[in-house]
Amino acid sequence: MVITAFFFAKVPPIHFGTGKLQQLPKLIGEFNGKTVLLVTGGKSLEGSGQLDAIASLLSASSITYHRVICAGEPTTSEIDRICAEYRQSAIDVVVGIGGGSAIDAGKAIAAMLPHNNSIFDHLEGVGRNIPHSGVKVPYIAIPTTSGTGGEVTKNAVISEVGENGYKKSLRHDNFIPDAVIVDGKLLTSCPRHITAACGMDAFTQLLEPYLSPTASPLSDAIALSGLEAIADNLLLACGEGAEDISVREGMAYASLCSGIALANAGLGIVHGLASPIGGFFPVPHGVICGTLMAAAVRANWQALQLRQPDSPAVAKMARLGQLLSKESGKSNVYYCDALVAILEEWTEQLNLPKLGDYGIQFDDLNKILDHTHNRNNPIELSRDEIRAFVEKRI
Repeated sequence: MVITAFFFAKVPPIHFGTGKLQQLPKLIGEFNGKTVLLVTGGKSLEGSGQLDAIASLLSASSITYHRVICAGEPTTSEIDRICAEYRQSAIDVVVGIGGGSAIDAGKAIAAMLPHNNSIFDHLEGVGRNIPHSGVKVPYIAIPTTSGTGGEVTKNAVISEVGENGYKKSLRHDNFIPDAVIVDGKLLTSCPRHITAACGMDAFTQLLEPYLSPTASPLSDAIALSGLEAIADNLLLACGEGAEDISVREGMAYASLCSGIALANAGLGIVHGLASPIGGFFPVPHGVICGTLMAAAVRANWQALQLRQPDSPAVAKMARLGQLLSKESGKSNVYYCDALVAILEEWTEQLNLPKLGDYGIQFDDLNKILDHTHNRNNPIELSRDEIRAFVEKRI
């Protein structure tokens, strides 16, 4: 094997496994933490009883905490408001506990608490393009869903939805969480529709880096490991295995791998579309990825056959088709067709919503496509090719 040059991003310390939540006070103590800001999602943590368990853990270690709720994808105004409220509270550590939105909100709050300006100043592509110093409050990420992989990345996605909306990142190498806890006991209460959307988000964030022209052997190995976990656990997590901790931890492992993979090999056309769609319309990120995934893979496969049949991406797609179909001795074409067919079957089986369910119409496509980037896709798709596969999911 010839190994070409590559760069690999920093990965935070990861504490993975059932019961690892018990390590939270110890990890807070490593940062001399006495006062903590808990950033959580809406009601699921309370409903599962885990919020009380966390409060007891902190109380037993004489750690004081404040709590803020970020029920949806974090917005510029929300981050600014929370930071203004707690900037004088001598917060030693921020702990984000929840889905991808809570994890990103916690990351952004930790980054902006030491500063007096608006987060908008530092957002990529929409703010004042002022580089962030990287100075932050120590941050611990504890995911309760399995999808975004934000617990291992250096960016926090901030959204403002509307006519001039955006989904943009606050990004700095220092924003990688200082510690990560993944505990299966926190994952089993996630509802089926959220599990499905998050699972397909993780799948997208594994497949796109795997097929990316900037992939390396190391990012490929991590992506494949995560894809194997998805293959074994996604449908179970959305069905009879929903309360099985081992199944949930399998999905959490896949999500973790997806964050590492995307940080090192980039993302393709689905995420290129997800940014403008999520900025202009109130569509959850996982829903966008899930509903577009099969159609996008079909479009990529058709374009590769026509224009680049010898692309390394074809062999990779075939490997994924073999993994998911569990068949052997077939041709690359057979396996690529199988990959598309299986993803289309998942789309129906998981009852993934269409974009039209969120108010998107055919007339909105020009605006969406005007703001769509086609980076790190295995092949350059034309505007018409992109339009055609998005139309199938409206």
